[in-house]
Amino acid sequence: MKKYFFGCFFIFFWLSFHQTAVASESWQELKGTHFIVYFTGEKSFAGNALDAAEKYYESIAFDLGYPRYKEFWLWENRCKIYIYPDHQAYLKATGQPEWSHGMAEYKTKKIFSYVWSQGFLDSLLPHEIAHLVFRDFVGFVGEVPLWLDEGVAQWAEINKRQRMMNMVQDLYNKDGLLSINDMMNTNLQTVKEIDRVYVRSSLTREGKPGVVFLSTNNFVNTYYIESVSLVGFLVEKYGGDAFTIFCRELRDGKKIEEALRAAYPDSLPTVKDFQEKWLKYLDETKR
Repeated sequence: MKKYFFGCFFIFFWLSFHQTAVASESWQELKGTHFIVYFTGEKSFAGNALDAAEKYYESIAFDLGYPRYKEFWLWENRCKIYIYPDHQAYLKATGQPEWSHGMAEYKTKKIFSYVWSQGFLDSLLPHEIAHLVFRDFVGFVGEVPLWLDEGVAQWAEINKRQRMMNMVQDLYNKDGLLSINDMMNTNLQTVKEIDRVYVRSSLTREGKPGVVFLSTNNFVNTYYIESVSLVGFLVEKYGGDAFTIFCRELRDGKKIEEALRAAYPDSLPTVKDFQEKWLKYLDETKR
């Protein structure tokens, strides 16, 4: 799990500024409503990827409250998925490191992977589609925090939700959660030293302030695990429509508390309320 979360961190920032050239291959294509899958070999895998992508798109759009946008990702705006014949072909075309099994380009709506890549259909595909749907809606201009972006993408990995929720509960039981203020203010772009200890404020079950000492891996992992829990709390407790308003307010340049007041005026008008209600949610959803 450490490798999974840490890998997502580096992929996210690399993708924000890089566009990959598609190698000149004899691409075949399968077209769906919202996706076009390009492949060079095994058609059955490409077909499975297209079917899964369309289902993920519908469920992600519903969870985030976006179905009302009827022209989203249609016709020439369809997302393109490139599936290379093997890992080496994928690495050569994309220039990704050896541990990478897939990636996405946000601004061009493209996803790249290879036939039978590790966890592609169940994990990587919904994760990257969620990133693309979310960023297509909120754009790149507003002050959208990383925890929200990554939380949305991980929430889309339905098969991993239970495991991630268990991990959040484990951190909660050990008083190891980061404070909401630390979540809001942390910039993971600055986390570059592997052998460093980070001192951060924590949340205890009694609601009293605490301190945690975290290695780089544990700091990043905690941040990502907590991110999916915060998004799950907002979506499950208050619904997709309110979540959409929250994201739209951030997209339009509002600060976090302004966006909270607009979307959750009676429930989460401040960051302090957000923190208290989230901790109560963790108590209520112990498994």
